[in-house]
Amino acid sequence: MLQELTIDNLAIIDHLSLNFSDQMTVLTGETGAGKSIIIDAVGLLVGGRGSQELIRKGTNTLKIQGQFKVASQIELDDVLNELGVEAPDRILVVQREINRNGRNVIRVNGTLMNTTSLKRIGSRLVDIEGQNDHQLLMQPEQHLGLLDEFANKDDDLLSQYQETYELYQSTQRKINQKQANQQQWAQRLDMLEFQVNEIKNADLIENEDVDLQTEQERLNHFQQINNALQIVQGALSGDENGSSLDAIAASMESLEEISTFDDEYAKLNESVSEAYFNLQDAANEASRQLDNLSFDEGRLNEIEQRLNLIADLERKYGGSVTEILAYYDKISTELDSMTENNVTGDELETQLDKLIAKLTKLGGKLSKNRQKAAKTIEKEIKKQLDDLYMDKAVFEIKFMDHQPNTFYPSGIDQVEFYIQTNPGEEMGPLAKIASGGELSRVMLALKTIFARSQGVTSIIFDEVDTGVSGRVAQAIAEKIRVIADQSQVLCITHLPQVAAMAQHHLLISKEVHDDRTITSVDELDEKSRVDELARMLAGAEVTQLTVEHAKELLNMAK
Repeated sequence: MLQELTIDNLAIIDHLSLNFSDQMTVLTGETGAGKSIIIDAVGLLVGGRGSQELIRKGTNTLKIQGQFKVASQIELDDVLNELGVEAPDRILVVQREINRNGRNVIRVNGTLMNTTSLKRIGSRLVDIEGQNDHQLLMQPEQHLGLLDEFANKDDDLLSQYQETYELYQSTQRKINQKQANQQQWAQRLDMLEFQVNEIKNADLIENEDVDLQTEQERLNHFQQINNALQIVQGALSGDENGSSLDAIAASMESLEEISTFDDEYAKLNESVSEAYFNLQDAANEASRQLDNLSFDEGRLNEIEQRLNLIADLERKYGGSVTEILAYYDKISTELDSMTENNVTGDELETQLDKLIAKLTKLGGKLSKNRQKAAKTIEKEIKKQLDDLYMDKAVFEIKFMDHQPNTFYPSGIDQVEFYIQTNPGEEMGPLAKIASGGELSRVMLALKTIFARSQGVTSIIFDEVDTGVSGRVAQAIAEKIRVIADQSQVLCITHLPQVAAMAQHHLLISKEVHDDRTITSVDELDEKSRVDELARMLAGAEVTQLTVEHAKELLNMAK
């Protein structure tokens, strides 16, 4: 249920904050006052297409926020869990911001998401029904799902069918793949096995090539390294005739004696001392390196052979050991996939035949249940259409002819709603029926039946009563009120019969301030409702008679 709606800078609305109640709320007002803009705002909140053209002139950002109270609903809960949205106390706060620079920001309970994800949530929150936009009911591909919801379908039976269908699809793909190019399959399998074994037998270690190249460099330049270290050790450590370090030590002692005479001498002494100790460390390190230095021609040959092997693998599978190992992981996964069910074509065909038999059996049971439910729905819809003064109309759920061994994700059935509005006419698809009063009544009849099963928290009727009047208008009003017993209903209407039936009445009006149009909304009390209904009845001039008629409409609605 939509509880609160805040709109900033949408078309002629600068700021609007609304609270909504349960059951039926009607929105009325003069044409152009902004009624449909409010519905557009709700549409944006549930994933409708946004546009910079919607932003109020003179502003840069359009902001909409809505708070919904949602019932526990498996489909909605699954989507929220998948998107990482928490809903404490079953409250969802949806925020949407559209900027002139093209930036579109969407948050649901603080979680950022894109428009596609918002639509997945919004489809379970609000169903907006317009004159030419009847969403689920007007989409033939959705009719089977609606039939299943009404039929209180056997979830376990459908689950069994869908699991079997997935195995059937997988087996069929394997057969097609093998049949398409058996030789290519075998060649690919042989190549992958060779490559996996070649890399596996190499027993590579991460960054091994880098470490080996460093060791090779040391062995290849052994003599040069040895000579350099000997020179360093000789120069620094020296022999019995003295060394550079001895000379520096003598210098350091002399400077130490005069360091107290001047700060400059002290700094010089500090520099020489630091150099002495650094060179002393260097001499010790050179000596250590010489002690550890050795040449192993056998080890050099091993390194060269190993690097040649790695270079050969790099030419085939990647520019480094890291890339080779990554490629190994990739082809190992592919090889496992190709060999895990490495059965012959005949074995696959046998598996497929068994799956076809099982699908046929499960699909037949589902179809039988659906056809039984369809007869019940047809009778229920007939009753609703009778109440809406379409007693000559015929509603039918048409099951398309089924071809043997033809299966769909939800069964063997393809269904579509058909209608005959007048005797002598042909039955035709509901989705293609002419718009107008007849379509409005058909839609309301269906909504009355499916309101509970669809699971949406709010239904919005945007002038769906166009083209009707008199007793038909009264019948439509009563049907909308029936739907409001199951779901929250927001209804834009120009019919006083419909407006009188609502438990809550909002009047939308607009005024001009400082050369700018501003929309406002007022919730009407009993007296104000009488005045508004009288205006709707009479038009420009309200008389005492129309006031009395308005009171009568409200009393009849009660």
